[in-house]
Formats: sequence, C-alpha cells, structure tokens
Amino acid sequence: QVRLAELGGGLVQAGGSLRLSCVASGRSFSTNPMGWFRQAPGKESEFVAAITWNGGSTYYADSVKGRFTISRDNAKNTVYLQMNSLAFEDTAVYYCTAAIKHFFPNERSYYATNEYDYWGLGTQVTVSS
Repeated sequence: QVRLAELGGGLVQAGGSLRLSCVASGRSFSTNPMGWFRQAPGKESEFVAAITWNGGSTYYADSVKGRFTISRDNAKNTVYLQMNSLAFEDTAVYYCTAAIKHFFPNERSYYATNEYDYWGLGTQVTVSS
C-alpha cells in the first residue's frame, strides 16, 4: 500500500522555522514529481511548492517564495519543505503529494491538485503571532 507520511509540523513563533519531511513507502517516487499543498481553516487548498523528479526544477507559490525551500532525497524516497520566516498566515495543515506521471506537460501543471495522485494525511503547522 502506498503511503505518504508527513513529519515535522508543530507550533512555532512568527519569524521562526520548521522543516517538514514526507516519507513515501509502498513504491518509489524517485522518477515522479512531488509537492506540498496546504489548507487553512475555512479556506481552499493552496499550492505551496513542487519539485521535479531529479530536483532540477522547483516551483513556489508567490506567498512563500524566498522563505520556503523544497528539496528531495530520492535514495530515501523523501521530500522536504524548509520553512523560514514563518508568519501567522502560514498556519495550515500541510499535505505532501506525489504524481504517477514522470513529467508534467507544463509549469502550470505543478500547481494543480488534480495532477497529483497520492496524498498524505497532513501535518498541522501553527504559527503564533
């Protein structure tokens, strides 16, 4: 059974940092795009960041550019999200996701929830102001 398990969420003060990890099991995603989305209370799911299979390209929501960094370790079947300069507005449940496709047709596809096939259960990130 394929599973994506997010780790590393928690409570942090504004301006602080957290590092999320997403460990995949059940199959390898070393040749597949992976990403992070988030959902705040009362809001729709929002794209955060994505990474190509080899880490050669990364994509970020405007709201996190310059503060968040996505990376991956294919040997560990793991994707990371380093979050710096956290703000209250970053409070949300963060979800890891992975695609079955090896490539997306264009950059816009990386931002779309329906391009991804596997999802984790999410990890709560709470930023206190």
